[in-house]
This record gives sequence, C-alpha cells and structure tokens, in this order.
Amino acid sequence: MQALRIFSFILFCLLSLLPTAHADDLVTQNKAKQIWQLFDYLAVDYGKAVKDGTVASQDEYAEMQEFARAAERQLSELPATPATPELLKGAAALRSAIAEKAPASAVGDQARTLAAGLLAAYPVPLSPGKLPDLRLGANLYQSQCASCHGASGHADGPLAAKLSPPPIALADHARAQERSVFALQQIITRGVDGTSMTGFAQLSDDERWAIAYFASTLSYSDSDRQAGAALWAARPDLHAIVPTLAKLSQISEVDLSKALGAQTARPLIAYLRSTPEALNAASADTLLIAKRKLKESAAALDRGDLSAASQLALSAYLDGFEPVEPALIAKNRPLFEEVEKSMSAYRSAITASRVQQAHDIEAHLQTLLADAQSALQGTGNPLSAFVGALTILLREGLEALLVVVAMIAFLKKAERTDVLPYVHAGWIAALAAGGLTWGVATYLVDVSGASREMTEGFSAIFAAVVLLGVGIWMHQKSLAGRWQAYVKQKLSSALTRKSAMMLFLLAFVTVYREVFETVLFYAALWAEGNGAYMLAGLGAGAAILGIVAVVLLRSTTRLPLSQFFAFSSALVGVLAVVLMGKGVAALQKVGFLNITPVTAPRIDVLGIYPSMQTLVAQILILLVIVASVMHNLQSQKKTGPA
Repeated sequence: MQALRIFSFILFCLLSLLPTAHADDLVTQNKAKQIWQLFDYLAVDYGKAVKDGTVASQDEYAEMQEFARAAERQLSELPATPATPELLKGAAALRSAIAEKAPASAVGDQARTLAAGLLAAYPVPLSPGKLPDLRLGANLYQSQCASCHGASGHADGPLAAKLSPPPIALADHARAQERSVFALQQIITRGVDGTSMTGFAQLSDDERWAIAYFASTLSYSDSDRQAGAALWAARPDLHAIVPTLAKLSQISEVDLSKALGAQTARPLIAYLRSTPEALNAASADTLLIAKRKLKESAAALDRGDLSAASQLALSAYLDGFEPVEPALIAKNRPLFEEVEKSMSAYRSAITASRVQQAHDIEAHLQTLLADAQSALQGTGNPLSAFVGALTILLREGLEALLVVVAMIAFLKKAERTDVLPYVHAGWIAALAAGGLTWGVATYLVDVSGASREMTEGFSAIFAAVVLLGVGIWMHQKSLAGRWQAYVKQKLSSALTRKSAMMLFLLAFVTVYREVFETVLFYAALWAEGNGAYMLAGLGAGAAILGIVAVVLLRSTTRLPLSQFFAFSSALVGVLAVVLMGKGVAALQKVGFLNITPVTAPRIDVLGIYPSMQTLVAQILILLVIVASVMHNLQSQKKTGPA
C-alpha cells in the first residue's frame, strides 16, 4: 500500500508538469483540417459550378457559396494568430469572388493560397507516419469504395446510379490533377457534407492513407508510370523538388506543373504515387529536412507566430534529426549532444519569445547540422564500427544490468530462488522483443523518433516509480533485527504470485527500454557495411557486462543481510532518480512535456539535464526517499529491534 501511495503521488506530480494545451491543440488541428478541406473543394469544384461568368449548375453554385461562408465562419472560430486578420480578409475576398461569379482560375488560386496560409498558421500532420501500403489500399478500395466509385474509379459501381449527387469519377484525370493525396485522405476521413460520401473514421490512419494513395493512382496509366520512373532515374534534380513523403502527399499535379511543366509533372506524380518507396533513397539525408524546417521556424518567429515556430522546430528535431541520431551517436557523440542541446535551447527561446537568441541558436544549428552531414557522409571503418558497438552496449546496458542483478541478488539472499524464473523470464523476453524490434525497424517499418522517445520516456518513469517503492521497502527492512527469522517466516508470504509477476514486468520493462534504443543504434551501424566488426563489438560488450554481473552477484552475496538491504536500497534509489530524469527528458524531446531551461550542468549518466521539469521530477523522487528514510528511522526508535 505504501508503494501504491508513492506511485499515486509521483503520478500526480508528473501530470502537473504536462502541457495543458495538448488537447486544445488537437481540437484546433481538426478544425483547421476541416477548413482546409473546404478551401480544397472550392479550388477543385468551382469550375463545374461557374463557366465564363455564368452559373453552369445552380446546385453546385449554391454549394460553393455555402462552403465559402462556412470556411469564413469557421476560420473566425480558430484561436487567433498574427496571420488571422489576413486569412479572414482573404476568406471574405474569396466569398465575394464566388458571389461575383469570378473565373475558375482566379477562385482556384485564391482558395489554394488560403489553404496554404491556413496550414502555415495552424500546422497539422500532412503525411502518413510510414510508407503507405498500396496493396492494402487496393484491397480496402475494392471492399469499401468500389460499389460506388467503380472497380477502376469510373464512378460506375453498382450503387452509383442510385446516388444523388453521383459519386466522383476518380479516374477522371482533369479532376484528379487538381487534388493532392492529403486532400483525398481528408475526404476519406471526414466524408463530404450533402453527399453520400461518408467518413471512414473507423479505419486506422494508415489504412485511410493507403486508400488515398491507391485512389490517387487511378487516373494514370502504366505508360505514365514508366515514363515517370525513367525521369526519376535520369534527373536527380527532381529529387530536390519532391524530396519527402510529406511533400508528395501535399502536392497536386497542377501545383507541380507550375514548376516543371505538364509534360514532366504528370508522369512524375504517376510514378511516385504508385511507388512512394522510391523517395527513400532521395530523402536519406533527413538533415536537409531539419535545416529547412529550422529556417521555416525562424521565418514564422519573425512573423510573430510562436505556435507555428514551435511546431516547426519540433518537426526539425523529430523528422530531420532523430532519424540519423543513432548513426551520429556511433560516429560523433559529442556532436550529437551539441545538436540535441542546441535544439532544446532553440525551442526554449521560442517559448520565451527571445527572438534574437532564437535566431542566433538557429544559425549555430545550421552549422552543426552541416558538420553532422559531413560526419555521416564519411565511410565507416572497421575500428569505429567495433568501438561504436562496444561502447553503445556498455552504456545502454549498464543501467538494466544493475536493476536485474539487484533483483537476483535480493532473491538469492532471501532464499527465494523459486521466484528467480520470473526475473530471468523478464529479461530474456526483453531480449527477444529487442530482436523482433530489430527486424521490424530494419525490414518492415521505420521506427519514428517520436515513438522511440515516448517508449523510452514512459518505460523509464514506470521503472523509476517501481524501483522507488522497492528501495523504500528494502531500507525499511535493513533497519529491522533478527533477519533470518524475518526472511524465513515473512518473505514466503510477502512474495506472492502477484509480486513475482511485478518482478517479471520490472525486469522486462527495464531491459527492453535499453534494448529498444540499442537495436536502433545497431541498425544504423549495420547499414554501413561493417556487420562483422559490429557483431564483434557486440560480443565483447556482452562479455564485459557478463563479468560485471558475476562480480556484483558474488560481492553482494557476501554482505551481511542488513548491509545487503541497505546497499541495495541505496542502489535502486539512485537508479530511480536517474531513470526519472531520463524519462522526463525523453518526453520533452517529443513535445509531450514543456521545457523550461535553468542554469544547471548536463550529466547524462545521472539523468541530470538543465531543465526545470527534469530537475523537479528528480527532486520529488529525492524528497520521497528522504521522507521515507526519516520515517523508517523514527519507526525504529519507537518500536526498537524486532
């Protein structure tokens, strides 16, 4: 019960550190997406309603007017930003242009400009989290969409004739060239008011993106795709124009035609939408994304849009820097630490509205990222692969080793070897899960930086809280007398099956947290072609950790029981403080917790970072430890030896 109370107290304190605006941000993003969808519809469909200044379809025209009014009204309901007055002015001008039956080209340009300005003011995720699976998209399209839109997208499905208005012909290239994949994904997600097109919110985000990408290919032929493949292979300059999956998801063929011409844009879009994995090689240097996002963030800061500047800065870290972090750590850890520290300082300067300081840090980051590009472009050598693999395993594995060794030593000392299988099963399962993670990260999907940091952060906090409870209990028992009687008479009932499962969970979470990060580092080393030397470093590191484990187990078992409990309680208390600091820092990296910088040293090995949130969390842990120690000492004075 005492451990449960401690857990509740720590959890309450941690929740108080969470940014309160997180839920509001999601609501704002959803509203912004809906308004964007209205602008996109106006840009694409207005030409069907008005031709040469005359209403061609009264129903379509009434819908255009309704959409324009709705977009203007909903735009006024969004949280105000420095861009809001200009957006509202543009929305009013768009509504007036539609009322005056302006040319379709003019209305389309106005609507697209407003849509782009909206996303700049209220950034939202515009691309899938991983490469879309077009085979999955094809299967889902046939089961969910073909009955209306037709098997090949010609709006000739068995239900099409019964619908009013009729379904869209996705194979109609004149219409399809106006629409981005993101626009299709939003329609699939939300549906279209006033039509039979309902939203598919019951599908996962990945499934909706898969359908959107497949549907976006239906207006192109195999000859278009083949011509696009030849262009992509022959013209490296095109890789810079469509560098990422995010860009491919956002751009329409019409938009691309303005830069490349229709003869190039059509086959290129046809090829890339049907083969999005072709972007992998072109976008391998994600540091270019980081540099670009930082520039965009600085520009947003100059406009006074702190929200956009902050989100772009976070995107620079997660989308641009995080993917290369393991490789950079292996090659130049000091440079990695400097970039990470500067990224944090930049986000803090934005939060505090220190514009000049933010610009100075951004300029410094551009130089650091250029240095990182140079470091990563150098070919790996066998010695660096061996040393990198060795040091990574020792650094990441030591914390987990100490926790597992402490549990094993405790159970042996307490003569409860029957519970040891739970601990061994925990760390063995964690290693197996790590191997599975390697396979998934290498061959199936990219493990995003956000996923990695969230996993590390929450697992570290969980382990810290459990270790805190264990450490307090151990210290309490280290003060009691007649140890052998306690162990034989009490411990058998104290360690129930439920407690044993908790030991399994603690061993698994603690080890998997370290394994999760380690396998991502090793995946980066493996990709450089020095697999044999990396495996040699892995073997050497495992051997050293094994020796350390044997030495620790033998030395601790020789201690008198009371001294053993006192030593173990101190060890797990220190580990709890370290893990709490690292857990909070990991959640700060992905924007889950705010960052308030303070003047303090950065000591990674102790989980100490110069931010108020990490230090407050660690101080809370220390206060609980101190209070528990004082309580245990006072209790011993009152009751005397047992």
